[in-house]
Amino acid sequence: MAESKRTKIKSLLRGEQVDVDVRVKGWVRTKRGNKSVSFIALNDGSCLANLQIVADPNNITEDILKRISTGACISAEGKLVASQGAGQKVELVASAIEVLGEADPESYPLQPKRHSLEFMREIAHLRPRSNTFGAIMRVRHAMIFAVHQFFNQKGFVNVHTPIITGSDAEGAGEMFRVTTLDQKNLPTTEDGEIDYKQDFFGKETNLTVSGQLEAELGAMALGEVYTFGPTFRAENSNTTRHLAEFWMIEPEVAFNDLEDNMDLAEDFLKFLAKYALDNCREDLEFLKDRALQEEKNLPADKKNEMNLIERLEFVANNDFQRLTYTEAIDILKNSKPNKKGRFQYKIEEWGADLQSEHERFLVEKHFKKPVILTDYPANIKAFYMRLNEDGKTVAAMDILFPGIGEIVGGSQREERYEVLVEKVKAMGIPEEHVWWYLDTRKFGTAPHAGFGLGFERLILFVTGMTNIRDVIPFPRFPGSAEF
Repeated sequence: MAESKRTKIKSLLRGEQVDVDVRVKGWVRTKRGNKSVSFIALNDGSCLANLQIVADPNNITEDILKRISTGACISAEGKLVASQGAGQKVELVASAIEVLGEADPESYPLQPKRHSLEFMREIAHLRPRSNTFGAIMRVRHAMIFAVHQFFNQKGFVNVHTPIITGSDAEGAGEMFRVTTLDQKNLPTTEDGEIDYKQDFFGKETNLTVSGQLEAELGAMALGEVYTFGPTFRAENSNTTRHLAEFWMIEPEVAFNDLEDNMDLAEDFLKFLAKYALDNCREDLEFLKDRALQEEKNLPADKKNEMNLIERLEFVANNDFQRLTYTEAIDILKNSKPNKKGRFQYKIEEWGADLQSEHERFLVEKHFKKPVILTDYPANIKAFYMRLNEDGKTVAAMDILFPGIGEIVGGSQREERYEVLVEKVKAMGIPEEHVWWYLDTRKFGTAPHAGFGLGFERLILFVTGMTNIRDVIPFPRFPGSAEF
């Protein structure tokens, strides 16, 4: 056959072409058969499904077939024909197979059987070759594209904010330090403190926890901006919801108030849910079935009331319920689980920091729709949030989703210089660290608002996975910086 380019398996499986000569390349999922014929399931990552390669020993020699096992990489060419068996429209009858890379069956860890997610994390360099992680990575890509498409269509400008920063946007203090100083021979000042003037940047610097403050600067010139970049938290959190390195999407919009901010966030999340449903159906159906299988042995109260597809449709098709933190506290205080002591954290008074169990109760049991909570107590929120007229709450909003709790956090930002300076002082943030941020309140200040969406939290929701370490290719968490 004449030299031909590789064709992706995804396009062949549509079944629009038959009786044509093609070449495919990919990784072997399984090989079965007998002396008269071998069947090879080949996957190239372009889609969930495999292409069946039919290898007749009259065309493919025994020494080639011997080298083909699960995990091996091959190039196969031959005729694409209508399939004889059930399960696929077409199959490839091979006229030639070249083994590009062997995989020793004795040592290749990803064999065709069920592996635990914990084991898969140990082989993160190979796990994208499995059905589950191939599907997650394709969905993740689709969501990255959808994020940029949404903001681009609305005329936003994408701003790259610094990864190395001299400020702590959250006031959290749990940051990774960036330094070139010799750790065995640290320079010190006369007071015995570390002399950061001798460091690379001439001051103490860290990896960013958020691009928000710099995005605000962009909004005060360009009107509508968004960031989409890596962020870092040095919290010693070994939970299913925390990573030390993750990606954040942070839009900031000049002249928006809290109401506008809620409208933008709701539109955004509905767009993403609909995009996933419209563009990732095969992978989502697989992930839905996978999650239902995982939930089989769980007690009834731990099972999701809706399957994965239903949850995405639930977000895409329902208007979000909006209520204040104060109204939410009243609902939670008087709820059955609170009165009967079923909440791990009992709600006793106004000012309590809501936990995931409270957020999920509001979404899944009480309102049965996504919820936006607004006007939180000032003392449990960040310094940059706008103080309300009551003097005790801020113009903040959190969006709560089924199965996940908080997915978006945002606020109208404090644009009044004097009020912001007071809040900076009250939080113990040195003014010289944020002088540039305060400057924007002195020179042409304006009302503005924004929010943050943790990208991996979104992918957890869209894929139905339950551990955040399984929705990022190479998770970073305490004690783990492998790969």
